[in-house]
Amino acid sequence: MRNAADDLHLGAVVAEAAELLLGQGRRRLVAAPAWWLLQELAEEQGSAEAARFLLGRYAEVHSRRLFETPPEIARFMADLAGPGVRSVLDPACGLGTLLTTIGHLDQAHGQEADDTVARLARTRLALAGIEEAVRTGDSLRRDSWPGLAVDAVLCHPPFNERNWGYDDLVSDPRWEYGLPPKAESELAWVQHALAHLKPGGVAVLLMPAVAANRRSGRRIRSNLLRQGALQAVIGLPSRMGVGTGLPLHLWVLRKPSGHDPVPSHVFLAEAEPETFEEVARRWHETRTAPDPDARTGPARTVPIIELMDENVDLTPGRHVSADDQAPAQRFPAVRERLLERLDRLSAMIPDVVAVPARTMPTVDLAETERAGAIKVLSSGRYDVTGSGDLVLTDQDLLSGAAPQARTQPDDRVVTEPGDVVVAARAGELAVRVVSDKGVVLGPRLTLLRPDPQRIDAYFLAGFLRALSTPSPGGTQSSISRFDPRRVQVPRIPVEEQRRYGETFRKVFEFEEELRDIGAAGRAAVASIVKGFGKGELSPPE
Repeated sequence: MRNAADDLHLGAVVAEAAELLLGQGRRRLVAAPAWWLLQELAEEQGSAEAARFLLGRYAEVHSRRLFETPPEIARFMADLAGPGVRSVLDPACGLGTLLTTIGHLDQAHGQEADDTVARLARTRLALAGIEEAVRTGDSLRRDSWPGLAVDAVLCHPPFNERNWGYDDLVSDPRWEYGLPPKAESELAWVQHALAHLKPGGVAVLLMPAVAANRRSGRRIRSNLLRQGALQAVIGLPSRMGVGTGLPLHLWVLRKPSGHDPVPSHVFLAEAEPETFEEVARRWHETRTAPDPDARTGPARTVPIIELMDENVDLTPGRHVSADDQAPAQRFPAVRERLLERLDRLSAMIPDVVAVPARTMPTVDLAETERAGAIKVLSSGRYDVTGSGDLVLTDQDLLSGAAPQARTQPDDRVVTEPGDVVVAARAGELAVRVVSDKGVVLGPRLTLLRPDPQRIDAYFLAGFLRALSTPSPGGTQSSISRFDPRRVQVPRIPVEEQRRYGETFRKVFEFEEELRDIGAAGRAAVASIVKGFGKGELSPPE
């Protein structure tokens, strides 16, 4: 029978094997026959894929002991943290799931109490192209990142720990909102997360639902609300309990900054996997809207004054309902919307003509800029603070999302309709033609402003996209740094450019519709499955 010591030894072997596959360390624990098999796998699939397979299998087999965050919850947490996150900390990082969920980071920091698990997390981050930044140690007792301030903290802390350091940490400066009770270790993790945020930074923590209403924690909950630190509590389905089977909530917190008004409302929601996108969107709308959104249904804002009674009960289910309608009532409308979108999609497929391959004369954008037909602009590095004017970030471009973050930079570039904005990162190149005026250009973006009488914006955007779009069955070009002035585009009359540009515009609209229809399709599937499960829908006779 396997015991915990066997599991830890196996973890060390897996960590060593993964490090060896990536060219790190030397073999001490991995037996020769196993190493030969791994080398064969690496020759067939590549060393990185072999290491990913090894880590994936270990996580799958030991999921109950490791209490890893499910991928759909991890993605939801990243969405709640919002765009514009460039640095992140997970002080209880496990295998590094949350650290690898937010893409396009400048900095990722983790801490893990178990040295073997920390080694596995380092390998996982290396495979994701993230510089090693996981340290070993107990975050509450021995913080490995003193003085670190980040844009976001994502954390799935250990639950119900009695031996978290209460007796040793009574006067710790992190307890700005109150000394956590000995039986409320989760409230220690909440304040540890807040202590590591920049002003305006966001923390998203996976919490046991009982933390929202235990009497012992009501003073800290009250202080978090009064000072504007706790801004959202979102209930998750009980079936998504991680290892423990406990009902779960997500707490979204924000580090108050000196000039921000204290919120008068808190966002409460009950979320299902099929509504994660909607709830995240509603949350960001609530953050940026001048007036609180008091709608009912799966999410609403509740006046904080209503919660300030003797219990300070933040359980979302007491204020919102996960379902406005039963699946049987909702499905016909969901199906009808999906059918309408599918009909519209078929009409959106662009019509193009196959011609013999030919080489068109080209011109680089540096020459075009010298001729005054285009301007090349970029903004300096600055923090996206969460307040001020809407800002278009590289994460918005790479995900296809609309701007949601806000910023107040001094040296700003403001977009105009017809601008072409480019983001290049980790082998990806994303391009967007701007339709709205007055959005601030985010850091690490390049803006191309063509003279519409000489260069068509969609023509330019389309041929820029061609730089990184793979051929069918091929691989994407490696673009790590975008130098706009060296880009070559076809040299053709503007009338011909507009013919190409109109088709590129239709291609981009088709791509956006495909992205939206995916979400609609998932909602239809979820409605059917839930309806069958509740006995409110049945197959046709």
